[in-house]
Amino acid sequence: MPISSEHARTWISRWDRQQETYVPHREERFTVLLDALEAACGRPDPLVLDLGCGPGSLAVRVLDRIPAATVVAVDADPLLLGLADAAHHDRPGLRFVEADLGRSVWGADLALSGPVDAAVSTTALHWLPEPELRVAYGELAGLLRPGGVLLNGDDLGVDDAAPGIAELERNLLRRAAGPRGESLDDWRQWWGGVTEDPALAELVARRGAGPAAGHRGAESARLSAHERALRAAGFAEVGTLWQHGGNRLVCAITGASMV
Repeated sequence: MPISSEHARTWISRWDRQQETYVPHREERFTVLLDALEAACGRPDPLVLDLGCGPGSLAVRVLDRIPAATVVAVDADPLLLGLADAAHHDRPGLRFVEADLGRSVWGADLALSGPVDAAVSTTALHWLPEPELRVAYGELAGLLRPGGVLLNGDDLGVDDAAPGIAELERNLLRRAAGPRGESLDDWRQWWGGVTEDPALAELVARRGAGPAAGHRGAESARLSAHERALRAAGFAEVGTLWQHGGNRLVCAITGASMV
């Protein structure tokens, strides 16, 4: 039985609320990311990839900000993609694709119409082990146009380079997070709920048989891992555009600079 749009939106709303408890400045980070995306693309109709799109929270925000954009949203999790497609299947300019970013030549699965102007991601790429992160960034570098940009919002630590600063960053995050409301899901509760929902049983079964079932934690949650992988992929510039503690918006530009 198809999932209704209303049912999917209910689960996505619960997803967003539980994410906000882990990323207290999530909406601020979205705003900064979209500001940077608009400036970097420099055109009204960019082609944008959303990497590790989950249920589409960032993808729809891109289209809200840039209505003429084409957004190809990519994830390996059929359950999250199923919710996204059910909720947003009628949204012009938005397409969801199931692909494993840790597998080489995943770009061939996307059926792109041309070079990509920008890629975005939020709280997703830290799931990839560093060898797979290098694959993902290497493939992305070949899809972006010269001067194309990656904007990655994630919680990335500096424990390996500056453990004292890393602890202060975690302290800032704890202060910003505050207490969790009793009515809010945490990560385990949200996943427990969707797993037990009969309407999602087919998607749950598909998820259990695919690569998404193997996610166990933050595999590459250090900033240095992303910087190394981006440099190895050939990105010409890598830096942090915004941060609050360890909550960062990392930017990388490939090929010719924008300026």
